Amino acid sequence: MAGRRAGHDVDLLDALAELPETAFDGTLWRVVHGGRSPLDGSKGAGRWNVRESEVLYCALERDGALSEIHFHIARQQSVFPSRLRSTVHRLRAGFGKVLDLSDMGLLQRLGVDPARYREIVYVDTQRIGEAVGFLGFEAMRVPNARHPSLNLVIFPANCDLDAIEPIEADDIDWTDWRRTRALARPTGE
Repeated sequence: MAGRRAGHDVDLLDALAELPETAFDGTLWRVVHGGRSPLDGSKGAGRWNVRESEVLYCALERDGALSEIHFHIARQQSVFPSRLRSTVHRLRAGFGKVLDLSDMGLLQRLGVDPARYREIVYVDTQRIGEAVGFLGFEAMRVPNARHPSLNLVIFPANCDLDAIEPIEADDIDWTDWRRTRALARPTGE
């Protein structure tokens, strides 16, 4: 491939480019705080992006989105904030150029350690996310680290965010969600 930037692993780019391009057409869930728009990308580094790159982290299941955000809020504070105003948005979107990286075996072959996926160890996943975005994919399907479901990571620079349709938005009662989640856990967890 001509024109590759220095910093991208050529072997990784080649491996990703050989994977089949898929499409996505469906419902997404995204949690934001305050009055922030659900279409504002993540500011700062995350599992699939470095600080300089903007992505939109969405989940394919409502509880997947809530689980991801709850984890990050809880790990930053010794007491979960009681006045945090969060909203879960249900969105509808369609993308024609999506890379499916939802198989942990595939991620392992690309350099991700499955035993450490739930940890805040992002170097390998960020490298992959940056390469996927560089290749021009609109989004990628990836495992959710906090819930047995999938996420869709959207690259705003590679797609038309106006094609994402907000369907509904609900305020989150974190106390109620945490209580309901605790009741749903099997004994012994």
